[in-house]
Amino acid sequence: MFLGEDLLAWLLLALGGAMAVGNMAALIRPPTGSGQSGEASGGLERPPLWRSLIYIILGSAVSIWALVTLVA
Repeated sequence: MFLGEDLLAWLLLALGGAMAVGNMAALIRPPTGSGQSGEASGGLERPPLWRSLIYIILGSAVSIWALVTLVA
């Protein structure tokens, strides 16, 4: 089998970790207001707090589940 029998667990670990870490980084260090030259608004807004917290919790849960699956 391609990449072993635990491919789904590895993919869930990677995607869950990326979801949790990416949203945590967006909350800790929000985007600056510089923006790109083609943007009409001129900058990016701070991400919504509750949506980011839900994604952090969901990504962490999926990562822990995948890690337990790989260890067991």
